[in-house]
Amino acid sequence: MDAGGENPGGTEERTAEVLAEAGRARGLAVRTDPVVPGRPNVDVELPPGGPVGDGPGLLFLGHSDVVPAGPGWSREPFRSVVEHGRLYGRGATDMKGGLAAVLVAVAALRRAGAPLAGPVRLACTVDEEDLGTGIRHLTRRGLGRAFRGCVVAEPTDLQTVVACRGDAYLELEVTGVPAHSGRPADGRNAVDAAARVLELVRADHARLQQDLDPLLGAGSWNVGRIEGGRTTSMVAPSCRVWLDRRLMPGEDPHRIVRELLAAVAAAGIDRDGITVAAEVTMAMPGFRTPVDHPLVTTVHGAVAELGGPASVGGWTAACDGGFVARDHGVPTVVMGPGGLNDQAHQVDESVGTDELVLAARAYALTALRLLGA
Repeated sequence: MDAGGENPGGTEERTAEVLAEAGRARGLAVRTDPVVPGRPNVDVELPPGGPVGDGPGLLFLGHSDVVPAGPGWSREPFRSVVEHGRLYGRGATDMKGGLAAVLVAVAALRRAGAPLAGPVRLACTVDEEDLGTGIRHLTRRGLGRAFRGCVVAEPTDLQTVVACRGDAYLELEVTGVPAHSGRPADGRNAVDAAARVLELVRADHARLQQDLDPLLGAGSWNVGRIEGGRTTSMVAPSCRVWLDRRLMPGEDPHRIVRELLAAVAAAGIDRDGITVAAEVTMAMPGFRTPVDHPLVTTVHGAVAELGGPASVGGWTAACDGGFVARDHGVPTVVMGPGGLNDQAHQVDESVGTDELVLAARAYALTALRLLGA
């Protein structure tokens, strides 16, 4: 039994192969594009030709990696099973269920011979759960054509999400001067200095929460990891901190780093032997699409007509859709089966089979209404 696309781990190849094979078996055009060896992006498309025109198309977006299964499962995490109307397995919600629903929808459009003004494509990327190398590769390569909209099939409980926060990873490196702990004044303690920097981070987090967006809340800080010092009897010569900064649409993480370092200097932290450096190691943009945009009204209308949630909302998580919106100007929403907060990344992850069916029908109906020739 393979690892089913666990990331970190770089094991998406078999998942990508299964998706590609399923697309070919359904008469769809398939392209694989290696990002790095063993980690290919996959495009599955209902291409122009016959009843499908060569105008702007509809893009669906997803990813083939999943977070590690971890311990505590009551079932084998990479052997799917359906029980009491739910499909269990790692990635059932985030987001192999969404990928399957898109594939079923595109195949149904092909079988029906639906006349469409442009093609329908599923772009499946690698490494979404870690550093986003797959979507960065895709956006550098280019989409190859115009699209009227992009639907990210991430789990939203079938709500139509029109705005999404971004995310950035920041690494903070604090350097001091080592000395014997019996004479701490002879050194400059990097751990102490890092603690002072984190007070600035906490203050900025509190400031951000004073101005809440009705859909997205606010940007936020989280200290995910910290390492420092060498031994108890020594003044710590170094300290490294890993920070997560959630971004509002349009926020620039490099500007945030500059502002943080300016605040460090203003507080007098990086003086007298202490140096502070920071870098952005990962950045994922957020996005916002107007609620009256035709993509939003079409997706929302399709879901509501089929009995799904009649609501439009925002998402405080981050996803690859921000790259498509920012780098290619494609209007973007997120809508998919499964729950982000109660299922994704959790033990015994599952998705309702009724949600999968409704999502597939809504995806097909969206394509018919948005591209109907």
